[in-house]
Amino acid sequence: MIYIACDHGGLDLKKAIIDKLTASGVAVTDLGTNSLDSVDYPDFGIAVAENVAKSEGDKGIVICKTGVGMSIAANKVKGIRCALCTSVAMGHLCREHNNANVLALGASNTDENTALLIVDEFISTEFAGGRHANRVNKIMSYEEKHG
Repeated sequence: MIYIACDHGGLDLKKAIIDKLTASGVAVTDLGTNSLDSVDYPDFGIAVAENVAKSEGDKGIVICKTGVGMSIAANKVKGIRCALCTSVAMGHLCREHNNANVLALGASNTDENTALLIVDEFISTEFAGGRHANRVNKIMSYEEKHG
């Protein structure tokens, strides 16, 4: 399952991503917003993150104007590793090396075509484990002790 949400600045990009994913047969749950009316991005970033944190296999996508606010909000949820990506390589490496489970995108700094390619890479890339698992485990251990 892919949980997705945006604020008013990411609505058009969210719609394009949902269309592409559903056309590819990917299960998507849209958590809002569905209007250009101004909303508070933390409400939507946290909603995605909380849903992803409940199930190990699920992933999330959060979108705002820059992706920064959404990534900060999502990363406040225990168990979430949200990565703001602006290139396909970042979409690949955040999964392969960091086991990111939420992708943040900025609608004003990533064109639609690139964003769709990043989403494809994020969804299709597996975590490499190995030396990277030790590093991710250190982050998770810190979160357990201090979160």
